[in-house]
Formats: sequence, C-alpha cells, structure tokens
Amino acid sequence: MLRTSASRVLDDNDRDEVLALLDSDPVANVFVASRVRAVGLNPARLGGQMWGFGPRGGLVSLCYAGANMVPVNAGPEAVHAFADRARKQGRRCSSIVGPVDAVSLLWERLEPHWGRARAIRWAQPVMATSSKPPVPADPMVRRVRPEEFDILLPACVAMFTEEVGVSPNLGDGGALYRTRVAELIRIGRSYARIDDGRVVFKAEVGAVTPQACQIQGVWVAPELRGKGHAVAGMAAVVEAAMSCFAPVVTLYVNDFNHAARAVYRKVGFHEVDTFMSVLF
Repeated sequence: MLRTSASRVLDDNDRDEVLALLDSDPVANVFVASRVRAVGLNPARLGGQMWGFGPRGGLVSLCYAGANMVPVNAGPEAVHAFADRARKQGRRCSSIVGPVDAVSLLWERLEPHWGRARAIRWAQPVMATSSKPPVPADPMVRRVRPEEFDILLPACVAMFTEEVGVSPNLGDGGALYRTRVAELIRIGRSYARIDDGRVVFKAEVGAVTPQACQIQGVWVAPELRGKGHAVAGMAAVVEAAMSCFAPVVTLYVNDFNHAARAVYRKVGFHEVDTFMSVLF
C-alpha cells in the first residue's frame, strides 16, 4: 500500500523550482516548460493549474492540469496524489498525455470515475534530433504570413481531424483553434509550402524553450503524399527550428504511423522515450 501524500497547487513563488525540475528532462517536458516560461504559474495566465508533489524546496513531481493533463517526473506515489485531486475536481481536460508509465497508471486510477475514453494511443515514440538533417531541405518551405491564414486554416483543420479523430470545429465552432493557428503564424512558428494558393506541406513549432522545441501538426496534402514533400519539408522546418529556436528538435508520433516514423528517421530523428495519450 502506497503512503498517500497530498498534491498542492503551485504558484509563481514556485517558478524557479518548477523550471529546475522541468529542465532535468528538456525533451520530455518541452510542452509544460514552454508554458511556464511564457506565462508563469498563475492559473489565470497558465490556462489551468500546476500541481506539485513534494514540499517547497523538495518538489519531486508535477502535473499540468489544463486543456491537457500532463504528468511530469511522476512516480506511483505522485500519480496516486494527482489522480486523487483529479478525481475530486472532475474531468476538465480533453486529453491526458505524457510518459507512458505515468499516464497508464493515472488512467488506471481515473477511468472508474471519468468513464471510457474516446481513444487511447498506448505507445507514441518521442523522437529528437540535434543534428543538421542529412537530406536536402525544400527551399519552398517558409514561414506562413498573417494574410495567408485563410489558406492555411483548412489544412490545419484537416490535419487535426485526421490525427485526433474529431474536428477542432466542434464545441465552440473552432474559435479557440483558429486563435491558436493565428497566434502561431503571428509569432513566426508556422511553416508551409504554399503553391498557387494551395498548401502542399505544413508544420508548426508548437512549444519552445532554450533547450528544445517541439514540432507538431505535420501534414501533406493527401493527393501529394508519397512524392517526398514530407521529408524535404521536415528537413526545412528542422533547419529553421535549430536556427531560430533551440538546439534540440523533438516531436512524438503514433507507433502505428509507420510512414511518418520513416520520414522522421530519414530527417535524422531517433527515438528517445515513449508517450501515451488518452483522448476524450
């Protein structure tokens, strides 16, 4: 029987300790670390709460509880504490995502209370590279301009729907999703090849810290797949990300997506960890 210890809600007084813990594994923790570095730990700015396990000065685990629930460095005792808080609070997230051991145990404890998930991705290899791609980059891939939002958005919606299994336009009509797409364009983290008003390839740099950045939303127009656009496009995005954002580029991918995994290996990525996602 595990000794039960309570988690606590962290605030900006804990920021330095939180970042030190996140920086102990900058690839696995890039999403949460990016959020904390950008806005701090105040729930109103963070878009959720950051739960901590361990006393101030002895913090050992975290759990970001926002639109996504993301455990960080969470062993069984910490997972028990986070699950207890999540159960009492009720489900507010659209997914649980993170290292497979922590997420699988967290879901084991929450499923009896939250009910069945819409989908579970049991194994998602985390891949990373810190080397220049060994393949030529597509010179036509560039940052998307704000005036190209209406061209890019349908490709983003198609990617999201294909990847997640539901449209981002459900619920609020897509308002939050459109805001996020526009924001990534505005801050120069949306890349695409656009030929005659048509998106051929696109990807975004979704999270950035000084140590690592994470690529997301990789998509090639269906009728153009198998022609090398993904490899050359990813090479271009990796080169840009290393030049502009961080020395290590990472992403995670479904284990059953063999075509994508092959693309990423050609660009120089190698597997470093395994994530799991529970989707609601």
